[in-house]
Amino acid sequence: MTTLVTPELLERVRERLAGEQAGPDPARLAAAIRAESAGVLGDTDLLRALRLLQTEMTGAGILEPLLHDPQVSDVLVTAPDAVWVDRGHGLRRTSVTFPDEAAVRRLAQRLALAAGRRLDDAQPWVDGRLPELEGTLGDSFGVRLHAILAPIAHGGTCVSLRVLRPAAHDLASLTAGGSIPAPAKALLERIIRARLAFLVIGGTGAGKTTLLSGLLAEVDPAERIVCVEDAAELAPPHPHVVRLVSRTANIEGAGAVTVRDLVRQALRMRPDRIVIGEVRGAEVVDLLTALNTGHDGGAGTVHANSPREVPARLEALAALGGMGRDALHSQLAAAVQVILHMHRRADGTRALREIGLVARAPDGTVTIEAAWRCDAVPTPAAAALHHLLDERLGTTA
Repeated sequence: MTTLVTPELLERVRERLAGEQAGPDPARLAAAIRAESAGVLGDTDLLRALRLLQTEMTGAGILEPLLHDPQVSDVLVTAPDAVWVDRGHGLRRTSVTFPDEAAVRRLAQRLALAAGRRLDDAQPWVDGRLPELEGTLGDSFGVRLHAILAPIAHGGTCVSLRVLRPAAHDLASLTAGGSIPAPAKALLERIIRARLAFLVIGGTGAGKTTLLSGLLAEVDPAERIVCVEDAAELAPPHPHVVRLVSRTANIEGAGAVTVRDLVRQALRMRPDRIVIGEVRGAEVVDLLTALNTGHDGGAGTVHANSPREVPARLEALAALGGMGRDALHSQLAAAVQVILHMHRRADGTRALREIGLVARAPDGTVTIEAAWRCDAVPTPAAAALHHLLDERLGTTA
């Protein structure tokens, strides 16, 4: 028996719904299908068309089950028949496919609209955050969206979805999972107790936020932690955490609240520790200023490939905030003591690779010296870090 649910019928229904202001609820979808089919569809075909359109026009469409997989951190679409996921062991191709390029484009544009963004030929790329989704266990998680339309994306519309599940691990679970060796765990616990300020570095998806959350779980329960984030990822199991999340401008270009705005607000909230989920711009100036005015024990994450690259990376970010190179090195040397380097192994798993100590060279510039490593490479700053910890813990004991 030939089905009456044709691609042409579905396209007419889409066009009808696109002209309506209300969302595509089941009743509205069914009414549109009946109208465009002139009432010739039977119950079976009507139900089939309804299911097809509901899958495509609600949530993330056919990508929705991938986003709800608790192991998935990224969902990437590079072509209608090329959908990839990362479950912690590198990218793997899935069996999910779109009917055609137009279906990928429609999904990208609908997700952009949900994120309060515009995506069309005049503005062919978008970067935004989708509304939070409900997880299978009643928890919620966010999704960061990036999409770029063809023909700018030469092979077809590309969609990148980063799943932002709250990082709620503690050091014990990270150690049990192999991300932190036992000797490093003991050292990290002392760094937290001594209230040393630290930055967690690494590439995209290296586990920076996960480690930061685990470290914050070790903070004394009597301390007040104020976390500032671009997206709500930090959820440390600690009794006194205040979470501030930035907000992008709406489709009219109004209402933006930047990370830098929130760092300034955090300073007025009586924090014991100020934490920036990710330092990616001029807010580095405010963070270093805060850490130099009595707010020790603060932390943040920064994209950098190695501890040695941190000073240069922060120079570039500080320049956005009007801070010169000499001032940046002076502030960094006084504000931050430790650099923690996370990396992805060849098998896709994440692990702590190095703990570096911030040192000041004779010419005033900052260098990062290895104090602990996961391999056999020499660690010339190991004694200096232990001396600093002994000094700090002895003073506060």
